[in-house]
Amino acid sequence: MADLAKGRHTATRFALGAALGVLVFLAVYGVSPLDVANDAFCRGGYIEKDIQQHYAGWLFYRENAIGFPFCVTKAVNAPAGVSVAYTDSIPLLAALLRPVANALGGTFQYFGWFTLTSFALQGGFGALLCGLFCESVPACAAGSLLFSASPILIERAFRHTSLGAQWLVLAALYCYFCGRRQGRYRLPLLFAVNVLAVGIHPYFLPMTYAVTLALLLEYAVTHKRWAGPAVFLGCDLACTAVLGWALGLLYGTATSGGQALYGYFSMNLNTLWNPAGVNGVLYSRFLSAQNQVGGNYDAFAYLGLGVLIALPISVVAARKRLAALLRRHWALCAVFVVLTAFAVSHVITANGVTLVTLPLPASLIKLFSVFRSGGRLFWPVYYVLVLAAFAGLAKLPRGTVWIMAAVVVQLWDISPALIQRHEAMVQAQQSEAFPTTLESNFWQAASGYEKLYSVQGLQDDALHLALFAADNGMTTNDPFAARYDDAALENQRAALLAALAEGQAEPNALYLFEDEGDFLQAVEPVRNAAWCGKVTSRDGSCNWYVIAPGLQGQTFDALCTLYDDSYPLRLADYTDALWNRGVLDSTRKTVCFKDSPFTRRKLENAQYLCADGQAYRITELDDHDAGWLMVTLDINDATILWDQELTTQ
Repeated sequence: MADLAKGRHTATRFALGAALGVLVFLAVYGVSPLDVANDAFCRGGYIEKDIQQHYAGWLFYRENAIGFPFCVTKAVNAPAGVSVAYTDSIPLLAALLRPVANALGGTFQYFGWFTLTSFALQGGFGALLCGLFCESVPACAAGSLLFSASPILIERAFRHTSLGAQWLVLAALYCYFCGRRQGRYRLPLLFAVNVLAVGIHPYFLPMTYAVTLALLLEYAVTHKRWAGPAVFLGCDLACTAVLGWALGLLYGTATSGGQALYGYFSMNLNTLWNPAGVNGVLYSRFLSAQNQVGGNYDAFAYLGLGVLIALPISVVAARKRLAALLRRHWALCAVFVVLTAFAVSHVITANGVTLVTLPLPASLIKLFSVFRSGGRLFWPVYYVLVLAAFAGLAKLPRGTVWIMAAVVVQLWDISPALIQRHEAMVQAQQSEAFPTTLESNFWQAASGYEKLYSVQGLQDDALHLALFAADNGMTTNDPFAARYDDAALENQRAALLAALAEGQAEPNALYLFEDEGDFLQAVEPVRNAAWCGKVTSRDGSCNWYVIAPGLQGQTFDALCTLYDDSYPLRLADYTDALWNRGVLDSTRKTVCFKDSPFTRRKLENAQYLCADGQAYRITELDDHDAGWLMVTLDINDATILWDQELTTQ
């Protein structure tokens, strides 16, 4: 009977916590994200553009031929393909819901229901954790709000949607504390949490497995039994690896995903009391934003004023038992030290200052860059701090009252961010947060291509380009993903350039360049078989240099500049210790251009370089530096030529 009553209390706590988690979701985001046919907030971007990446990955996968491993789409990073795990499209859901989406037809997005479920489970497991340290059901329900309205959860939801599944961390912690109390380690829930984590987001793996390792180590040392925990861990790892393999996480030879390495997205030492979120959102009514360095913003971990007040009270209340608690949970403390050290990284920052950069071998930096956003790995520690604040208050006389007071303070403190997130979601249903810059009528004409080649560089408005390609059934070699094979991409791009140099442009492919100089180097051999030129956005912030086979002779709107003999020159946007955006600093009379047949033809017989109605005499043309043309002018300050359309006489 006692076990039955205990089970009822557990179920009641979980249900109340889950219900409160749902209420938090609905209060902040409303019901509009739950309409699977509503993808406005996915296309327009919510808080950041990242959700466009997540949605585009799903669109490409949904239309791709089914194969194995699952969740690999050959339409991205073509022709090799990539797993949508690396577009953060929640691969497990993508695989499970693809048949449903295709049966229903039309628009289908699952990010809203995924996030609602995450909030419900966050509240449910938060209440269960609280129930381990407090028998009062009302107190546990109130405490669950500290988890379901957690600043780090609100910061990620719909921004990095898959990272909203922080209930995985709470579930692992719940299993840890239950296992310690019951003297058990074979917990099916813990096993399942570790396997599920790889199907949602790989960053959860080191978090949940760290907690699992702590439980196994403490059990093995206490009971002097190592074989059982080792087998449990081995089987769990094997099942995790199998699911990861089946979902395509091991597909290909992904080696890169950008220039940022481990240490850039590190955790600032002020993070627990710094309420500054992305895009200037402040998570506190009382505390001011603190300075940050580099990518510290991604390690956001503001505790909230209610928790910040409760924590020291809890520490003082438990001061006589604190040493014993730390000894009892020695392995958990050890893995938390490791997770915290990894989150802080070797680039130690405090406020707006880098205190020290510890030397690390390049091999270790490369290895650690697998989880280059290392500040996230602090989340298990963060949630134990929240739990400690709750547990300390629960042990005070009239603990339920203190807990409820702390929750009220917490919610009032973070309410500006909750309101902002609510307003942002409402706005996302009315207008795009990040509207597309593919505004020229050129893009309508280009929608008929089968392939989109990013020949060089990172394209402007790359995520809208990805959506454009997905909507029009195109493949793209652009790996707009967290991981891809950088060397393979560069080899493919070199092959595309070599083919263009031979006058061979695929008739069903649209070629895009980031840099005008590289475009001018490649365009001449194919100019008569394609529409070639510059396409810009209406506000001029985005530019694409394009080769569009088969569209030669067509006329487009004023946002397009045709490549012909009247095409303007521009300075190379080159900056180093001597040059500033294509102007030599020492004299400010010499400018540089990327060498190309077109640029040479314009400059070699010219006497003047002209801009904005003024003509500047060319005194010297120097091509001794391969790949560059340097022009010295009779001019006082050539910096006035930055971003100007130049002609010659």
